[in-house]
Amino acid sequence: MSKKLAYVGRAASAPMPEPVAVLNALVSPVMVLDEEGFVAQVNGAAEDFFEVSASHLVGVELRDLLPGDSPLFSLIDQARQTDAPLVEYGMVLDNPRIGRRIMDIQVSPLPERRGWMVVALHEQSIAVKMGHQLSHRNSARSVSAMAAIMAHEVKNPLSGIRGAAQLLEQYCAPDDRVLAQLIRDEADRICALVDRMEIFEQLPFEPGPVNIHSVLEHVRRIATAGFASHVRFVENYDPSLPAVLGNRDQLIQVFLNLVKNAAEAVPSEGGEIILGTAFQHGVRLAVPGSDSRVHLPLMITVQDNGAGIPPDLHEHLFDPFVTTKSSGTGLGLALVAKIVGDHGGVVEFDSQPRRTVFRVMLPMVQQDLSEEEAE
Repeated sequence: MSKKLAYVGRAASAPMPEPVAVLNALVSPVMVLDEEGFVAQVNGAAEDFFEVSASHLVGVELRDLLPGDSPLFSLIDQARQTDAPLVEYGMVLDNPRIGRRIMDIQVSPLPERRGWMVVALHEQSIAVKMGHQLSHRNSARSVSAMAAIMAHEVKNPLSGIRGAAQLLEQYCAPDDRVLAQLIRDEADRICALVDRMEIFEQLPFEPGPVNIHSVLEHVRRIATAGFASHVRFVENYDPSLPAVLGNRDQLIQVFLNLVKNAAEAVPSEGGEIILGTAFQHGVRLAVPGSDSRVHLPLMITVQDNGAGIPPDLHEHLFDPFVTTKSSGTGLGLALVAKIVGDHGGVVEFDSQPRRTVFRVMLPMVQQDLSEEEAE
């Protein structure tokens, strides 16, 4: 018997799935628009994408969800005029709720209803950010190698120069003592720079189950007791989140850096940092250069209401020595990218005034924490 006849036979004995159930099974956001551009139906992924429930999306005009000059509207108009499906790659969708997203968008007319359109959104940024993540990891490795060379070729001779300057300072004339002090201070400054770069040294670790909420709570306590005492913290956690596969101390370092950056970005009054966790279904990435695939279902977010990151720094924010601070070294986010990469994860961000979000996506362990580990 052919497969077609077999499926016909099954349909006669058991009801076929409802179209709504099929639509909700898709991991990509899908919307159905009527002839006037109002949302008639959405799937579960679209609710997650717009961060609004279906009851609040249905009946809303699409122009209320996206800026009126969004290129999506011209794509919809073109598909409606030609009565043919259209696809556009790399389109930017932007609004205060969803941030800036790079999408591949497919718009198709609905044959049963003239003027109605089906809009499917496929986020491209996760794959793009994965490529960026590999670049960040390579940059961090370059810094690590540079630090090793500098420690051997620069730091050792500097100790001799510093010692000689210290001796000269004792015996030279008072007018020349300032110059000896200058040599000593500059030697100390260069040594401190090399020390900061040595944090990129590859430290092997055995990954194990980590309760990410315990990590975030530890980071929050450190922050509120010190550099973020003026900040209001909001926690949006998924309590059913499984354990992260990683190293607790290194993950504390990651989120301590992100929270410290957020605390320095928020205003002195009304500053707010939102810590969030969520489970992402169906997020699997092919690792370039291998046949393996990475499953990154755990997403941890750090959001602040600061002024935002300048657009000209977006492409290079995780590169070493790139910083928005006048006194910063530009190594904090590079270290974040390195540690997350060592965990097999991905870090990305969206930034606009009053809303900057860093997202860290990590693998999970196959079994939940035991009661003892959870404590």
